[in-house]
Amino acid sequence: MHPILRNIIAIISGVVIGSLVNMAIIMVSGSIITAPAGVDMTTEEGLKAGMPLLQPKHFIFPFLAHAIGTFVGAYIAARIATKKNIFAMIIGLFFLAGGISMVMMLPSPIWFTIIDLVGAYLPVAYFAGKIANGPKVTTDVKSDIA
Repeated sequence: MHPILRNIIAIISGVVIGSLVNMAIIMVSGSIITAPAGVDMTTEEGLKAGMPLLQPKHFIFPFLAHAIGTFVGAYIAARIATKKNIFAMIIGLFFLAGGISMVMMLPSPIWFTIIDLVGAYLPVAYFAGKIANGPKVTTDVKSDIA
């Protein structure tokens, strides 16, 4: 397959599958950690109104969704792409841009914003790229029988 086509498929696959993983975790989160009484977590307006009522436990799944979604997307892109680490980081940048846009649309506590933007995207994409590369095998073994 032509490298350009392969890289385009890598980006599209990473973004789509990473986004699906992100959304799946967000959808499940409400049944595991329930929202405070009276907070509608299904709409942007409800989240904005209920943000002061949310406790730190309510931010666990959003962080996990961002980190795991980014990891899966970056790993898939890296496995497909010709330059694995570069394309893993491209996916990380894409998801970071999404995280920044979410912070602008839906303000969250500063501690969560910092942890999320610093920890859930680029470091995770970096590790996904490293894992997708696999272990480095060296054959430079010197014999002690001389």
